[in-house]
Amino acid sequence: MTFCLDTTIIKPEKNNNIKNLVVLLHGYGGDGKDISMLTLNWKRHMPDTIFICPNGHEQCEINPLGYQWFDLGSDDPNYILGQFLKAEKKLNKFLDEIKNEYKIDNDKIILAGFSQGCMMSINVGLTSEKPFNCIVGFSGKIINLNDLKVRRRNSTNILLIHGDLDDIVSPTHLLEAKDFFLREDVNVETHLLKNCGHHIPIEASSIALNYILKKINS
Repeated sequence: MTFCLDTTIIKPEKNNNIKNLVVLLHGYGGDGKDISMLTLNWKRHMPDTIFICPNGHEQCEINPLGYQWFDLGSDDPNYILGQFLKAEKKLNKFLDEIKNEYKIDNDKIILAGFSQGCMMSINVGLTSEKPFNCIVGFSGKIINLNDLKVRRRNSTNILLIHGDLDDIVSPTHLLEAKDFFLREDVNVETHLLKNCGHHIPIEASSIALNYILKKINS
């Protein structure tokens, strides 16, 4: 099967039957191989899980060796939302392809992402007709509060992790998202990590792994 997005795939090592699927979405200028590094530890604890790490659908404007989910060339929120919705449409097509390929439903799929990938995971996860198993976001934000409020169709459980020293995506967005989800009756767990910038440290990876394990075993 050829998917609509170039993809790094990490399959169960012992040819176990696939019971769960984790989609990992990279940040601005990254790619699927970058974000797939999370699986080096996670896969040891999730032997029946396949990890799907697609490249963004556009070449990155400032790093031609990497990819982007949407363009950041303008500060106009309407332009950014328009670009974001184009990426959302492409990602939804990709998710339909992998669900068909691996014969797996939303309740067995975890959406996780870093920075831009976190933003994509939140919106795609919560605007889907059927809820996902859970959403895990590192160092991201809700791209447009009003848009998500209008289009939200489910209440998938969410974990958000952010560094308190993040100078790329301000940690204030973590508090903003937490407030939004509480008002919307979406179950959200948040962690603000001390002395952490815009990256995924081992602590964040471990918190996320433990959260996912609870959700897939509940």
